Amino acid sequence: MTSKSLYLRLLHYVIPYWRIFALAIFAIIIMALTDPILAALIQPLLDGGFVEKDPTTIKLIPLFLMLLIVVKGLAMLASSVGMKWIAAHLVMDLRREMFQKILTLPSTEFDKTSSGVLLSKVTYDVNRVMAAATDALVILIRDTLIVIGLLSWMFYLNWKLSLIVFSIVPLMILVIRFVSKRLRNMNTSMQDAMGQMTRVLEEAIIGHKLVKVFGGQKYEHQRFHKASNQVQHLEVKTQLTSGLSVFVVQLLTGSALGIIIYIAAVQSASENITVGAFVSLFTAMGMLFAPIKHLTKINEQLQQGLAAAQSIFTLIDQVSETDQAKTESIKKFNGQLTFDNITFSYEDQKIPALQQICLDIQAGETIAFVGKSGSGKTTIANLIPRFYNITKGNLLLDNIDIKQLSLATLRANIALVSQEVVLFNDTVAANIAYGAMAGASRDQIIQAAKSAYAIEFIEQMPQGLDTIIGERGVKLSGGQRQRLAIARALLKDAPILIFDEATAALDNNSEYQVQQSLEQLKQGRTTLIIAHRLSTIVNADRIIVMENGRIVEIGTHSQLITNNGIYANLYKNELGNSIQ
Repeated sequence: MTSKSLYLRLLHYVIPYWRIFALAIFAIIIMALTDPILAALIQPLLDGGFVEKDPTTIKLIPLFLMLLIVVKGLAMLASSVGMKWIAAHLVMDLRREMFQKILTLPSTEFDKTSSGVLLSKVTYDVNRVMAAATDALVILIRDTLIVIGLLSWMFYLNWKLSLIVFSIVPLMILVIRFVSKRLRNMNTSMQDAMGQMTRVLEEAIIGHKLVKVFGGQKYEHQRFHKASNQVQHLEVKTQLTSGLSVFVVQLLTGSALGIIIYIAAVQSASENITVGAFVSLFTAMGMLFAPIKHLTKINEQLQQGLAAAQSIFTLIDQVSETDQAKTESIKKFNGQLTFDNITFSYEDQKIPALQQICLDIQAGETIAFVGKSGSGKTTIANLIPRFYNITKGNLLLDNIDIKQLSLATLRANIALVSQEVVLFNDTVAANIAYGAMAGASRDQIIQAAKSAYAIEFIEQMPQGLDTIIGERGVKLSGGQRQRLAIARALLKDAPILIFDEATAALDNNSEYQVQQSLEQLKQGRTTLIIAHRLSTIVNADRIIVMENGRIVEIGTHSQLITNNGIYANLYKNELGNSIQ
C-alpha cells in the first residue's frame, strides 16, 4: 500500500469522532496563526512605540500581546486534549478490530505466525500508528500554517528577501523524499525485529521451568541479546538517518538566513527598510526554524507510523475462517459422522497427513483412535470442528457436509478436551462455564464438576468455585487442570465429544474416576477418544489403528488382540512397561 492510501485509511477511523476532530483542528489553526501575528506585532511596537513614541501604540500593543498569549494557550490546550482523546479511541478501535480478527483467523495462520509477533502488532505497532494519525497530523497542520503565515508576512515586508527562503524549498523537498523511502524501509524492518524479540521473550517466560532445569539461561540470553541488538541497531540507524536530514535542512535554512540578514542590513543602512520592519522580518525568519525542524523530524514519526499501519492492516485484511450459514436453523445433531475418502495435507507439506480415510461412525458410538505419534489421530480430531479444511473428500455430520454448516452451528455440537489444556486467569466457575455456557446456573456447574470428579479439590480451594486459578491454571496440578477441562466439556452436553489425550495427565485413581463419568456420558453421544494410553479405551465400541495417515486396523479390543497385529503389539508393549 502507498503512504497516501495508508494514511487515508488511518484517517477513516477518525470519522466517528469528526466533531471533536473538527474542533481540535480549528484550535490547531488558531494556535498556528498566533505565531505570524506575534511576528507582525513587532513592527508597530518598534516603529510606533520606540521610534515615533506613539502613546496609543505603547498602550495597545502590550494588551494585544497578552490577549494573543491567552488565545494561544487556550487553543493549545483544546487541540492537545482533543487529539489525545481521539488518539486513545483510535488505538482502542484498532486493537478491538485486530483482536476480533485474531479470534476469527484460521488455524493455519497460527501455525505460520508466532503469538509473539501477534502480541507485538497489538501493543507496539498500534502505539506507533497513534503517533502518525494524531501527533504527526497536529504538527503537519500547525507548523505548515505557521510557515505559510510567517513567509506571507515576510513577503509583505520585503518580497525580494523572502524569495531567498523559497530558493531552498526544492532542495528540502528532495532531501525529505529521499529520507522518507529509507525511513519507511527501516521502520518496516524494525516492526519485524520487534516481533522477533517479543517472540523470544514470550517463549522464555512460558518455558521458564524448562529453561531452569536444562540450564538454558545462557542460550536464551544470547537469543534475546541478538534480537534486542537488532532492534537497537535499527533504532540507531533510523535516528542517524533522521538526524542527518534535519541537519541538512537546518544548514540550508541557516545559510538562507545569513544571506537575508546581510542584505537586510545593507538595505537598512540605505534606509530602504525601517527598524521595525527589519526586526519583524528577522523575528519571522528566526521563528521559521522551529516549525521547519518539526516538519523535517515529523517524517521519521510519520514513516514509523505508516510502517506500523501496514503491519496492522496486513493482519486486519487477512481472510477469516470460511463460514457458510445455510443450515443455521439446525440446533442439535444426533452425532453420526461419515468420513468419505478424506485426504488432508498441511500447508507446505508434500506428504499428506491423512490419506483416503473412509469411516462411518454411528450416533452414540465410542470410537478410539490409536497409533504412534504423527500417525494422524489428532489431525482427524481437528477436521471435525473445521480447524482445518479438508483437502479432498467429504466429512458428513448426520449426512450433511460440514462445509455446508455454519461454524457456529457445527461447533455448538462438539465438546473438546484437547491434549494441551487451556484455562484462563479467572475463577474456577468461569473456566467451567466458558463462552456460550456463561449463563449456566450454579447447580449445573457443580454437577459438571462432580461428574468430572473435580468437586473434591474445588471445595478445598480458598473460595471454592470463585477461586482465581492463575494464568493458564498455574495454581492447579496437571490432573486438576485436566479435570476442569473435562468438566467444561461435560457442561456443554454436546452430541459429539472429542477427548484428545484427555486422561494423559491423570493419576490412576483420577483416571478411573473420569472413566466412570465417561461411561455415563457415552449414552446417546458420539465419543471420540484419542489416546496413547491404551488402557483407557479397551471398552470402546471400535478401535481405529492408524499408521502414516492411514487406517490400518479396525475392531474391538478383543478382536484386535486376537488378530495379533499392530494394536496387539502396542498393547503388549504398554502392558510390559507397566509391569516393569
